Amino acid sequence: MTIPERKIYPRTGDRQTVYLRDVITDPSISVGEFTMYNDFVNDPRQFEKNNVLYHYPVNRDRLVIGKYCSIACGAKFLFNSANHALSSLSTYPFPIFFEEWGLDAGDIASAWDNKGDIIIGSDVWIGYEAVVLAGVTIGDGAVIAARAVVTKDVPPYTIAGGVPAKPIRRRFSDEAISTLLALKWWDWPPEKAAAAIPAIQSGNLALLAAEDFRLL
Repeated sequence: MTIPERKIYPRTGDRQTVYLRDVITDPSISVGEFTMYNDFVNDPRQFEKNNVLYHYPVNRDRLVIGKYCSIACGAKFLFNSANHALSSLSTYPFPIFFEEWGLDAGDIASAWDNKGDIIIGSDVWIGYEAVVLAGVTIGDGAVIAARAVVTKDVPPYTIAGGVPAKPIRRRFSDEAISTLLALKWWDWPPEKAAAAIPAIQSGNLALLAAEDFRLL
């Protein structure tokens, strides 16, 4: 099977959906192949501006998104500069206004708590207007419900929802999840992934995992 050349817009006539990797310019944002973003409110090409928030170079924090993810309209990724320092006796960010208070300009990042990077695995579905906070890792195959606020890590193949988001259920058995994580089908060449689509969509894990599985 021949895979068509990848385009920014994967569907003819659809300007609301983009392959996200091909519209990213910030080197601190990494997106895997075939991950898509849909936006029916704003231009999806403006993902960095509209969806990756409080992401300033001073923190050196990263957004890492895997392959074959589906990100719905309005999903937001809130980085460390959105925080305030809770260890301080005041949440007022004095270091940001270093000129006003005669503080060291190089100490600006002490105005907030640094939780770390946001890491999204492969084959993750992030629902409409969900919010993912700094320091969170979402495992491969997970599903984040619409308008969930994700404050803690979500294990692979787990559905999470709510405010704050909590695990609702696991998508498959432990054995099936272990097999999927070992297979990592998202790392296969596109031609092999294309041949495996019938097995993937029908839920036929045995066929997907069979040793004699070959390109069709």
